[in-house]
Amino acid sequence: MITFLAAIAGFLAVAMGAFGAHALGETLTGKATGWWDTATLYLLVHAALAAALSAHNAEKFGLAAAVLLAGAVLFAATLYSMALGAPRWFGAITPIGGLGMLAGWAMIAWAALKA
Repeated sequence: MITFLAAIAGFLAVAMGAFGAHALGETLTGKATGWWDTATLYLLVHAALAAALSAHNAEKFGLAAAVLLAGAVLFAATLYSMALGAPRWFGAITPIGGLGMLAGWAMIAWAALKA
């Protein structure tokens, strides 16, 4: 299931990147462009890693992949929302997603070290 969800997240990251570049190219400016680009990059990288980890060895890396993916989705969702005009207080939620990504990376390192 994590591999499936990671693949969907990767698909959405590519779609959101294209949407931002083409459909919102004239609308997004300044910080909003940066938020959109950061959200797309982080979501795509972490979705790809989560898919690879869970497909490779779900028993060892499945939980780490899930935490990594959940963090990336939360992180990206808040940045996309702010870029589209959501209140700036959404920015207070973004670090929770960042902590999820950091926790996922730490879990991957721990699992690799134990192996």
